[in-house]
Amino acid sequence: MSTTNRLSIVPLGGATEIGKNMTVYRVGDQWLVVDCGLMFPDESQLGVDLLIPDITYLLENREKVLGIMLTHGHEDHIGALPYVLKQLALPIWATRLTLGLIRRKLHEHGLWADTDWHLVEDSERVQLGPFQVEFVHVNHSVPDSCALVIRTPVGNVVHTGDFKFDQTPVDGRPADIGALARAGAEGVLALVTDSTNVDKPGYVQSERVVGEGLDQVFRSAAGRVIVATFASNISRVQQVITLSREHGRFVALAGRSMIANVDVARELGYLTVGDNTIVRLEDVGSLPPAQVTIITTGSQGEPLSALTRMSMGDHRQVRISAGDTVVLSSTPVPGNEGVVYRVINNLVRLGANVIHTPLYPNVHVSGHGNQEELKLMANLVRPRYILPVHGEPRHLELWRQMGERMGFPVLKVDNGDVLELDAERAQITERVASGVVFVDGSGMSDLEDAVLRDRWHLSQDGIFVVVCSVDSTTGRMIAGPDCISRGAILTTEEEHVYDEARDRVLEFLERLPEEGGRDWAAIRQDIRRTVNRVLKEKTGRRPMIVPVIMQV
Repeated sequence: MSTTNRLSIVPLGGATEIGKNMTVYRVGDQWLVVDCGLMFPDESQLGVDLLIPDITYLLENREKVLGIMLTHGHEDHIGALPYVLKQLALPIWATRLTLGLIRRKLHEHGLWADTDWHLVEDSERVQLGPFQVEFVHVNHSVPDSCALVIRTPVGNVVHTGDFKFDQTPVDGRPADIGALARAGAEGVLALVTDSTNVDKPGYVQSERVVGEGLDQVFRSAAGRVIVATFASNISRVQQVITLSREHGRFVALAGRSMIANVDVARELGYLTVGDNTIVRLEDVGSLPPAQVTIITTGSQGEPLSALTRMSMGDHRQVRISAGDTVVLSSTPVPGNEGVVYRVINNLVRLGANVIHTPLYPNVHVSGHGNQEELKLMANLVRPRYILPVHGEPRHLELWRQMGERMGFPVLKVDNGDVLELDAERAQITERVASGVVFVDGSGMSDLEDAVLRDRWHLSQDGIFVVVCSVDSTTGRMIAGPDCISRGAILTTEEEHVYDEARDRVLEFLERLPEEGGRDWAAIRQDIRRTVNRVLKEKTGRRPMIVPVIMQV
């Protein structure tokens, strides 16, 4: 089969994790990118702010890449754009609210003025090389979310993005099931689908259920109501604002991203806010607690978020006290449960009444479809193959089992796999560069795993430094060894370890031959082993040991 008759799907991120979504579609020498997302680090990735996909493959083939299509405005789908566009100037296409959120983000990085951006409406079709892309409205936890019907000469693909089917959405716009069915009637080669809730049976409840649950919270709350949710969940924010007005409360916003996203949504008409409803956060102290609602970031326990700082008593304007009702209108991202419960525990210690799932299930519903909605999507488009993404390996295996029961072949790929397919066959033909790039305060970096291991080691066991001064000519000891530790010796009873470590190092150095050249790198390694044995025997800990030999 010639290259012009091949359709390849190449996930660079998001194939086996929930985050950093980026997928490349190739027809011959013309490539289309869908989404450009980031991921947040786990607790082992110390000093890392963000994780983004490795785009080496795109950079090496930059002349082939036509542009980027965005499905919706969540960080795991648009958050890497500032870092990618700095390296690869590409045009982008997105719906109105998604583009508004992107504009704010790129403004912050000084990139918006030079960005080639294109606004698309629901049902609009964009022709880009051999790709015709139709934007199909679907429901999710941020407005203006779309699935993409990607039509190519080889076959059509439905790329769902994140979706659910809400028959009574708050914004009155149900998913365009008709467009999906028409794509299915036309013929779909592959369904690239959300997998987040494939382990949950049934259907996700409507977003309107959350309004009913929050209404009960407002009715019973005697003091301030503090609602933590994702800053991009504009429908949820609208419900909180509406309920606050109905219950005679003013609304203040906490968290930089919450303030920015609300500003964008109001400007574009996605939020309806009454006159004088929004007040400054610094002014809530002058209002009776029963007239105050605070909408804040931090529902996932992010270390620097507004809610986390409130829970630790570090927030400048908001002090949690008895009588406050704190609602976590969210569920923890898989693997993040411990961090979230730490914030909840801190809030409870401060006297707050904390309402969260699963104890109060009606204060949050997922933006991702459960099993029956995933099945409905598959039956609407009737694909030749199903390619589950946006899930961990366990999710993809559940999709495989579910797809088999429905009669669909399910293909599992990893980031970097090149999946070539047509109506007769689908096979992984090669692997390309993929992986993760770390972003810290100074920008993007290629941190080695060893660096992260060292940071983790330091955080767990501390550091123990051994300093010696030697004669550079003879190698004889002039001063030391001196021992210094940080985070390694924890009790006064263990202070004798300094003397023992010093004696053992001195004994080792005195045994070295006086003549001949000295291999100082090998000597440092031997000092490290010597001190490590002492500390392991005497304290049971293994701090990072740093020998310093100063040649005078």
